[in-house]
Amino acid sequence: MQQVLCFGDSNTWGYNPENGERFPWGIRWTSILQQKLANKDIRIIEEGLCGRTTVFEDPLRQGRKGVSLFPTLLETHKPENIVIMLGTNDCKTVFSASPDVIGKGIRRLLIQAKQYSADSRILLVSPIHLGEQVWKDEFDPEFSPESVEVSRKLTDVYRKIADEFGVEFLAASSVADSSEADQEHMNPEGHAKTGRSNRGKRFIRWPVKNYIENNVQYIKTVKNQERT
Repeated sequence: MQQVLCFGDSNTWGYNPENGERFPWGIRWTSILQQKLANKDIRIIEEGLCGRTTVFEDPLRQGRKGVSLFPTLLETHKPENIVIMLGTNDCKTVFSASPDVIGKGIRRLLIQAKQYSADSRILLVSPIHLGEQVWKDEFDPEFSPESVEVSRKLTDVYRKIADEFGVEFLAASSVADSSEADQEHMNPEGHAKTGRSNRGKRFIRWPVKNYIENNVQYIKTVKNQERT
């Protein structure tokens, strides 16, 4: 059985922007992938944690430093495939991190992946963009207007790093937007539409990337229909 370790933050954990709870099984994108791949002998391992960063220790929340736990998970699961989607929390004002500094954190994670799980295929995913209003009091004042700009620049930084390490790359911002509800997390409708829209190829070599990329146009069409 092929295992896919999905290492991320609250958007991998399945944070519901409407109430702060976790989306149930069948709505989270990781669980939807598992259901769609049920007959392909592939197991999705959900390793998302709210507030997780690449390399920063959050002074307000213990255990959020990604590089501290990642090697343990790699040795525990021995995955054939790894998906890394982190960087949103690195944009918080408390860390004062530029896109390039966040990129250095991603490099450390990729080095760990190569060291502890050398034969694994890796998909590096740049996170969705923060909403323009995320820094306001009614949303998440741990961010700032500068955080929004930093989040938007991560796509190009991550793409270059993926090329440097010879790993697969996907920009989550090409698939999903931050919700209107909290300007930070994907909404349940987006997860559900992604899960129902499997009109692409059957998964063979790289199921996760193929699945999402083959549905990008469908998702964009749905979004455009909703806006009209």
